[in-house]
Amino acid sequence: MLAEIKGLNEECGIFGIWGHEDAARLTYYGLHSLQHRGQEGAGIVVAHNGSLSSHKGLGLVTDVFQSGTLDALKGAAAIGHVRYSTAGGGGYENVQPLLFRSQTGAMALAHNGNLTNAIELKLALEGQGSIFQTTSDTEVFAHLIRRSQAPTFVEQMKEALSQIEGAFAFLLLTEKALYAALDPHGFRPLSLGRLGSAYVVASETCAFDVIGATYEREVAPGELLIISREGVRSERFAPRQPRSICSMEYIYFARPDSHVDGINVHKARKNLGKRLALEAPAEADIVTGVPDSSISVAIGYAEASGIPYELGLIKNRYVGRTFIQPSQALREQGVKMKLSPVRGVVAGKRVVMVDDSIVRGTTSRRIVAMLREAGAVEVHVRISAPPITHPCFYGIDTSSKEELIAANRTVEEIRRLIGADSLAFISQEGMLEAIGRPDVSPQRGQCLACFTGQYPTRLGQAARPCLTMK
Repeated sequence: MLAEIKGLNEECGIFGIWGHEDAARLTYYGLHSLQHRGQEGAGIVVAHNGSLSSHKGLGLVTDVFQSGTLDALKGAAAIGHVRYSTAGGGGYENVQPLLFRSQTGAMALAHNGNLTNAIELKLALEGQGSIFQTTSDTEVFAHLIRRSQAPTFVEQMKEALSQIEGAFAFLLLTEKALYAALDPHGFRPLSLGRLGSAYVVASETCAFDVIGATYEREVAPGELLIISREGVRSERFAPRQPRSICSMEYIYFARPDSHVDGINVHKARKNLGKRLALEAPAEADIVTGVPDSSISVAIGYAEASGIPYELGLIKNRYVGRTFIQPSQALREQGVKMKLSPVRGVVAGKRVVMVDDSIVRGTTSRRIVAMLREAGAVEVHVRISAPPITHPCFYGIDTSSKEELIAANRTVEEIRRLIGADSLAFISQEGMLEAIGRPDVSPQRGQCLACFTGQYPTRLGQAARPCLTMK
């Protein structure tokens, strides 16, 4: 994906396992399958003989865990994390899982999401004497647990969970149990699986497939799972709210082989393409998708339209992230390094270019230009998400509203800016029907805030999408 260029990034992937003698190695494989959710840091914490030990670092999973590293992480329980850092949140100290030690025992935390009241909570905690070691909002949760006066650790967790707001999927590991919690709105995906007698929890079901685990069920919004030698126990820490799972999980972030809330991502994207072909047909010779998330959409568009699908754009999979810089000129150069048009496929052709979203517009403009330079006579752009007009406050690093190209421009104005012959976005109704949620019921709802500006929760002091605490 071109997330780091486009300006649309998921923040984290989490994985946990309880009751397997090779927990660290299985966590490594699980994190590797979740690498698309974060490429700037990775870590694993294991529980063994009544203590917790960890290894983490900056970079990809394969960079952080070299030969011999996993052998030193012995234990039958582990949690892991892959991370994408937002503005102000880079650095080794913010790489998760975060490990905390105290006289009452150790605990490790891994978090996917964003706490919208983190700034308020941090200020209150600092006023009570707390000292923070990171700029991550995840650490706020640990302080809330330790300050709770509830009689048991589970009650302390539930009290802390009831105080935080926003989007969160938490994994917490102690010497005695593995805990999994999902926010009451269920913004982020989180699933429970089994591997023999071991239990597994992961952001996406593709992690289960990689290690040979079987899918059991989704972690429910507002649910706290306690996994220990006694098995799995479920408790609620908050009443379940109308489901608000992130729409971009289906459109962009999740792997095509994952199931998110019971819906296969590849099938959902293919249906998005079919719906796009009905809503926005084009007279063209070929259909091509921007790798990787738009390939499924392009296949669906081609099937529904009868226009042949062709591999018109190739992704260079061996370009690292080090060249990406926060300037428009280098972002555009980054697109050229990441993607190459197939001249023999697009030359002399009218091309339908299918992509998942337009954020700033710089990526789309450069891809359209590259297709024209390769000989395309027409480029018709079709987008499988509605226009993104508002920033996200729930764990996705989108631009500020001022940088979002669709916030203050019409579709025609965007078309002229990116240089396309035509441009169309899928309708919100078409998106929901294609994914499989036409009624957006409380049980099967989606968050539409980035398209509508109607946020499901109170935002507190989260005045911008990228909290400096993250």
